[in-house]
Amino acid sequence: MKVEMNIRKNIALIAHDNKKEDLINWVKENKDKLSEHFLCGTGTTAKRISESTGLEVRGFRSGPLGGDQQIGSRIVEGDIDMMIFFWDPLEAQPHDPDVKALLRIAVLYDIPVANNKSSADYIISSPIMSSKYEREIVNFSKSQK
Repeated sequence: MKVEMNIRKNIALIAHDNKKEDLINWVKENKDKLSEHFLCGTGTTAKRISESTGLEVRGFRSGPLGGDQQIGSRIVEGDIDMMIFFWDPLEAQPHDPDVKALLRIAVLYDIPVANNKSSADYIISSPIMSSKYEREIVNFSKSQK
């Protein structure tokens, strides 16, 4: 199944506690580009980005309180086109199963995911950011040979 992303993308912004400042700084560096898109994020991250940058960021619940799952459901519904998720690979998270499920959903629904500054820089600087893009969602309900 093909799904078209519009020129104005729906971008989820997520960061673990030790990475929130890194994500806020990245958003500040890319504020002009990000202002052209719809932004959302998990609770504390969305609030801090909005307060630090003046950008409108729709906040869901905090990650450990279901925010990761809320964003995952929005990916499934086609309401999120890409995800910038600065996660901390050195710190165990109480909601690691939720994080793994969120990353799994992102792959299944073929959305771009950045997990660090360099991958986020590549995504935001891509010419595809300012154009429509068709992504392919594999239909796993069909038997695969």
